[in-house]
This record gives sequence, C-alpha cells and structure tokens, in this order.
Amino acid sequence: MAGSESCHPGSRRRRSGSRTGDGNEVLGHDPQTGRVAWRYARDIPLCTIGSEWDRAVAVFRKSSNCSEVTSLRGPTGLRGPQRNSDAEFDTQLLSDGTYLTATGQRTFESWRSDLVRTQQFGIPPAVKNPDNDMKRPDCTFTSTAVGDDRVGVVEKCPQELGRITVIKAKPEDDEKPEEVFSVGLGSTSASVIAVTSKHVAVVERDRSAVVVFDDNGREVSRYPVRLGTPDFRANVQVEATKTGNRIYWHTGADTLALDPAAFTPQWSVPDTLGPGTGFAGKLLVPVREGLAVIDPGTGNRERVIPVDRGGYAGPVQLNAVGSVLLEQRGNTLVALR
Repeated sequence: MAGSESCHPGSRRRRSGSRTGDGNEVLGHDPQTGRVAWRYARDIPLCTIGSEWDRAVAVFRKSSNCSEVTSLRGPTGLRGPQRNSDAEFDTQLLSDGTYLTATGQRTFESWRSDLVRTQQFGIPPAVKNPDNDMKRPDCTFTSTAVGDDRVGVVEKCPQELGRITVIKAKPEDDEKPEEVFSVGLGSTSASVIAVTSKHVAVVERDRSAVVVFDDNGREVSRYPVRLGTPDFRANVQVEATKTGNRIYWHTGADTLALDPAAFTPQWSVPDTLGPGTGFAGKLLVPVREGLAVIDPGTGNRERVIPVDRGGYAGPVQLNAVGSVLLEQRGNTLVALR
C-alpha cells in the first residue's frame, strides 16, 4: 500500500471522498489514478465542500457570506439541487447521515437532500424574523458536532463559562428551533466531540476531561484524557471523529475508541496524528512512522505500514474509497494503494 501513491494537490479548502476543491472550482478524481474525471467551476471563490447523499456539496462565496450552494453528482459531476444560504465565511459542512449542517459563529443551518433548509439557529446576517425568540442572542458558537438528526454546539455567552446546547436538525417549523437541552459547562475551552439521540460528549480542555451528558442535560460520566493542540481549520472547532461500531476521536495526542451508546472510552492508541478509518476489517490510524494497523475490537497494534510523508508531521485525515486509502496532509490529498 505504502509503495504506490498519487497526489491530488489543491485540496486546501476541503476534501469530499475523491473530490477536492480550491480557488473557484471543484474537481472529481478517479481514486485509482488521481486523474481529474470532472470539473465544476464558477466565477466566485469556493468556501468549502461537503459530502452527503452520494453527492459533493459545494459552497461558494459572495461579498457578504458563503451563500451559493450547489450539489454535484459524485460519479459524474452533474449538477443537482441548489440553494442560497446564510452560511458564514470559513464554514464547514457536517453530515449526520441524513442532514448537512453548515457551521458558523453567529448562525448555523441544516439542509435535507433537496437542499431545503430544515433549521436555522442563531442570528443570521439579515434577520428576517425580528421576533425569532432567540433565548441567548448575544452568544456565539465555538464548536459543533452532529449525529442522529441532532446538532450540538458549545456556546460562548456573556458572563457564562461555556454552555452546551443540543437542537433538532429538523424541527416542526424551520423558523422555530427546538432545543433538546442547554446547560452550563463551567469551562471556557470546551468542544463538543460527538452527539447521538441519547448522549452528548464534550471535552473540557482546561480540565483535560471528557464529560458525557444524557438527553436531559444531566452529567452521567466524566473521565480524564491526554490532550494535544486542537486542529483549527474553520470558523468553529470541529472535533475529528469517525463513526462506525465505535466512535474514533483524536484528542490531539491519542486516538480513542468511544462506545457509541455511552461515549465511554474502550481503548486508546497513543501518539497518533488523526482518528483513523476502517479498511479491510481493520482500523488504520496515522502515526509518525506511517499507518498503524489496529484491531478495532481490542485496540491492539498489529503492525505499522511505513509511509514516507516527505517531512510532513501535522494532522492527517484518512478516508477510504474502495481499495484506495486517502490521506489529507494539510493542503495535499494523497491516494495510497
């Protein structure tokens, strides 16, 4: 695998499966060769790319925000549904398997497969409904995670030490957000790790601890973790997690497997560069020497596949497309076979 690789340059903004984007265009690649299979470009800059519904979703920038949203068929690049949005500059698109959520510091919103908006939370640039009954209009959002048709955010509010709020991605009325719960954290440097319909996990970096809440906002568990420098890549902190039979979270120092039911730690792999991804029945986790092959049931390290990253030692994001493994190293996407 490590002996053959092809580089997909220009993935500075976002990677989506075997699609990359930069400047004002989105490129669809053949994962086996890296060859450009299709190209979609506009005369305005690209903000970000997300992936859902077997499509790439590209968000382009206008003068005041990232408002132009276009979906593109994954295999062909054919254009699908489009919409205008209130997405902020440097937004990221987060998928929960059903909805896409565009992050933001003052507002965030979710879309269904036809790109119809299902919810908007916060204060958009042009407030259409002055009586939108926002409970905390002076708060900003510093961290976001999605799961099970829910969105969890850490709010930074005046005279408060952090707050975790969970809302439904599809409320009854898209003009009226539905909070599942909202509670104070007592931490000024918290990030939300993962969300399900039953639990929410939050890391409190000033306490080197993970706190788990139930769907009523009650704390049900707390445990220590070893933390490194978070990987800030957008307008809000998005914790890198991989959901499968377990949730794999990179603490900035180690990769932890969290039980998906209770978010309690099952095992950890120390000194890693990212959360890892499933491949051929194993978990592959990026380490400085290459790719550690991990038994996903026990966390045992079986071996390390050497990978020469040319001196790059920063965070590594992994994904798999068929028999090809994709590594995103900063601004470069590399396919390993």
